Amino acid sequence: MPYKESDTVKLYYTIGEVAAMFKVNASLIRFWEKEFDVLQPKKNKKGNRLFTATDVENLRIIYHLVKERGFTLQGAKSKLKENKSDVVDTAEVYDALVKVRGFLTELKDSL
Repeated sequence: MPYKESDTVKLYYTIGEVAAMFKVNASLIRFWEKEFDVLQPKKNKKGNRLFTATDVENLRIIYHLVKERGFTLQGAKSKLKENKSDVVDTAEVYDALVKVRGFLTELKDSL
C-alpha cells in the first residue's frame, strides 16, 4: 500500500501532496473528486484544491476499493453507500497485514 500516515499532521494538503501519498497522478485525484461525493476539498482564491485529513482518509478508502480490491467505480460507490464502516475496517486490516508482511520480509532478509 503506497499511503503511509506521516508523523506531522497538517490541516490541509495540496493535490500534489495527496497524489504523492498514494503514488498516483493528480489527474486521478481530480477524477475521483468528480466521481465520489464524499470528496469535497476546499479551494483557495487561486482555485487550488486543499484536502483535509478527512478527505485523505476517504481517498484511502477509495484507493483501497478501486486499486487494491479491484472494484469498478460504480461498485466502489455502492460499497461506500452500503456499509462504509465495514470498508474502513477491511482497509485497516489490509494495511496492518501489509505492514506485518513487510516486517517479516525484512526479518527473513536479515537472517
